[in-house]
Amino acid sequence: MINSKTWRKEGLIYNVDGTLPWAKSHAQIPTVDVLDESRLRIYYSTRDAGNLSRTSYIDVASSRPNEVLNVCQTPILELGTPGSFDDCGIMPSWVLSHGGLKYLYYIGWNVRNTVPYHNSIGLAVSDDNGDTYRKLYDGPIMDRTASEPFFCATSCIHIENGIWRNWYLSCTEWVTVHGKLEPRYNLKYAESSDGINWRREGIVAIDYANDEEGGIVRASVLKQPDGYLMWYSYRSHRDYRDNSLLSYRIGIARSQDGIKWERQDQSAGIDVSPDGWDSFMVAYPHVVDVAGKLHMFYNGNGFGKTGFGYAVQTQ
Repeated sequence: MINSKTWRKEGLIYNVDGTLPWAKSHAQIPTVDVLDESRLRIYYSTRDAGNLSRTSYIDVASSRPNEVLNVCQTPILELGTPGSFDDCGIMPSWVLSHGGLKYLYYIGWNVRNTVPYHNSIGLAVSDDNGDTYRKLYDGPIMDRTASEPFFCATSCIHIENGIWRNWYLSCTEWVTVHGKLEPRYNLKYAESSDGINWRREGIVAIDYANDEEGGIVRASVLKQPDGYLMWYSYRSHRDYRDNSLLSYRIGIARSQDGIKWERQDQSAGIDVSPDGWDSFMVAYPHVVDVAGKLHMFYNGNGFGKTGFGYAVQTQ
């Protein structure tokens, strides 16, 4: 199994410049698709002046991901109609190829009254190699259920022997912290035969390390010859916006079957920098194999407010 103890940071790749009305701030949740030997497409979420999120992409050189080849000038999906699950935001989560299509799993956002927001998972497809997308449905393919009553969000999906495997975020409760409601969420596991209808049996993949942990988000799973590796980010449920020590860090877990996992966060091999764009937090990792070497794409400070960069595995 790959030793994942050391990453060499290569710096910032991209952030929005605020000139486009739909992209005033943030480049959040970098979601990478290897288009060919020379190009990577990185989908990301940005925000307008009203804090509504939309998704677009950039293309970068696979040999030098900080070399930007193309910046898409428009969102790839429009917000949903009023009252729909994605009327306040669309964030990318995972992309894969199957049957001549690109499947883009995304997070739909609603603003709520009793709690700050609600998330669910939507699906869009592309038949032109990811240049344009259309929503497969107006509604979500994953939402809260009788046994998961709050919300679900980020997903990581692989197809193995005809089974679609999904490691997804599941909110387990809202708690009041300093007079404000904060969500707690861990990572669960589900399976499907078509990538649309999911069998959710409450299987917890990565659980809270303790009562103070509040959020485990954005699984990125790689299958190896002798098991599985998963990267993710985790935080406290208190003061994570204001205290760097309680904010997002990147963790790692190992598994033999992709279902039962052992957390080994001390071996993640990446942390905040002494200064700069990722000095307060590191979050939302996506790890991909580029020409036989693992690359980690991730956000830094402000949940993507400072953009996204990458690191390369050195062992």
